[in-house]
Amino acid sequence: MFYSITGKVVYTDATSVAVSCGGVAFNCSATANTLKNIGTIGDTVTLYTYLNVREDALDMFGFYDKDELDCFKLLINVTGVGPKAALAILSQLTPNRLAVCVASGDTKAITAAQGVGAKLAQRVVLELKDKLKSYISSENREELAAIHAAEEAVDALVMLGYTKTEAASAVGRLDQSLSSEELIKQALRLISKNI
Repeated sequence: MFYSITGKVVYTDATSVAVSCGGVAFNCSATANTLKNIGTIGDTVTLYTYLNVREDALDMFGFYDKDELDCFKLLINVTGVGPKAALAILSQLTPNRLAVCVASGDTKAITAAQGVGAKLAQRVVLELKDKLKSYISSENREELAAIHAAEEAVDALVMLGYTKTEAASAVGRLDQSLSSEELIKQALRLISKNI
């Protein structure tokens, strides 16, 4: 219904901002990132908005940038994630960081958001794994590639008969920018030296 709102900031607190537009002040629940970027009372701001219609209330959510709004919409479509939980997750993690956490399966970072437990974080990872890839920066793509190469190397070593602890310890001592094949070769050398 509302795409965005532009006006003067007339009020802020720890979880929301009120923007005066056309003589009406609209109160928007917002993420910590949005509240940090909107400026101070009296500044003009544009917020991308989402109107959540419930039987007993109309709740407006405001976001400083479009990526945050798009991530919010993806999050509230995950089973069990409501607007408050989505706001808490995006207050803890930027869209880029959330995409990296989802791609790498880092549920611990997601559970750092207030009110988000392990099962809900796992559901977020499971349901958004393929939907958040476009939010990952090129810098983080390299980080993810290194994480996946290390995971592949550990899995290969486990298939060769080594314990997960032995494999992870050997791979962890190596240069993480190596390919998974090179990690496996060098980890085998390390393990054979220790036997």
